[in-house]
Order: sequence, then C-alpha cells, then structure tokens
Amino acid sequence: MSNLADTSFEICIVIPCYNEEKGLDKKAYFNFIDNHTNVLLCFVNDGSTDNTANLLADFQKTYPNNVAVINCENNVGKAEAIRTAVTECHNTYNFTYLAYLDADLATSLEECVSLTSYFSDSIQFVFGSRIMKVGSTIKRSQSRFLIGRIIATAISNILDLKVYDTQCGCKLFTKELSKIAFKEPFISKWLFDVEIFNRLMVHFGVDQATNYMLEVPLKRWVDLGDSKVKLSYFFKLWVDLYKIKKVCKSTRT
Repeated sequence: MSNLADTSFEICIVIPCYNEEKGLDKKAYFNFIDNHTNVLLCFVNDGSTDNTANLLADFQKTYPNNVAVINCENNVGKAEAIRTAVTECHNTYNFTYLAYLDADLATSLEECVSLTSYFSDSIQFVFGSRIMKVGSTIKRSQSRFLIGRIIATAISNILDLKVYDTQCGCKLFTKELSKIAFKEPFISKWLFDVEIFNRLMVHFGVDQATNYMLEVPLKRWVDLGDSKVKLSYFFKLWVDLYKIKKVCKSTRT
C-alpha cells in the first residue's frame, strides 16, 4: 500500500471539486499522471451532492501513488476548500511547489506544471494570465470577458498593482510562500485571489513585491461554460471588493 507521506514530489496541485461528476475529464487526468510521476494531485471535494466523492475515490484507488483526496463534510466554498487542502498538504506531504487549478482543466495540468520553470532565487509566485497573443488559444464568452475586465480594473485599483489577470485559476507558489498565502481564512469565497495578492504584497513589501512575482501568458485556456459562480454574485462581489479594500488599507498601514 502506498504511503504518500514518504514520497517527495516536485509539485502538489490542489484541485477543488464541487459537483464535478460530469466535469472531470478522467482520460486527461489519467494520461497526465501516467507521464508525471513526480506530481501529487490533491483533490478536495467541497461537500458535493452528486457522485463526485465516489469518482475521486476511484481516481485515488487507480493511482494511489499520485492522488490524494480530501472530503469536506459541507460545502464551504472554493476559497476555504483550497485553504483546507493546502493546510492538509503541508501537514502530510513533501513537495517543492504548490499550485491550485480548476477541476475543468481550462488550463491543462501539463501547462500548470510547465510554469515551474519560471521559479528562481527571486521569483516565488507564478500565475497564469489569459492574455490573447499570437500563438495562444484563449477561448471565453464575450460576456465573461467583459465582466472580467471590469472586475480586473477594480481589483488593479484596489491593489495598486498592474496585473492583467488576477482571477485566472492557475497559480503556483514555493512551498514556504504558500503557507503565508493561505494561513488565514479569506473574506470572499470567490475573490480570494485578490486577498492572496495583498498578503504577498504585505509580506514582501508593497514596493518590492513585483520583484518576487511573475505573470505568465497562458498558451491555452478554454472556457467550458460551466462556472459554479452564480450570475447574482456579480452584484455581491462589489461588497466583497469593498471589504477586501478595507483589509488592504489596514494591513499596509
């Protein structure tokens, strides 16, 4: 029987899952694991009400050397689900880098792992960005693009940080930095990425933070049109942004 705690992985990828029974691409996951034995996939089941738990148990049974599963008894939201998994991974497994990635693989596992090549003595936080450029494939609905740019502009003003895409669901940290990023609970279930940026800016110093971060345009990102964020949240998110802005101001003074 495999003991994951005795294995050293290059990267641990946390994948939050809520009612993903029909959304998990089994073939894509299994093909990836077959070719990346130095990667740990940690799935966190966020209180799903469908067959997600059983599906993840099958993943773990098939690949006991590379798959860990954490089950939240109740639905706690994406932010807390990821934070729970990160804490468990730090307490249980050995790895050099930690990432989180959306379960629908809008960004592929392969591209996520490839971003580890950007880490250096100075760069400790690498994040994907959905920037359209020659040679890239970025597919998202026009409405989501427009809403995303509005939100991105507001976030940039709050953080006072020139980042094109804070909300892309592909982010990687050094092991030690991930402890700082996920140490405390988040205000928002969905905009927690903004809080992570603020925490890292406070940690490194607002003037020096960008020396330790790198935004990398993704080669491919495909919107599969099955967002778990309800449209009604578009109105509530401004309340979350207001609360986050207050935290940003208080932590930087």
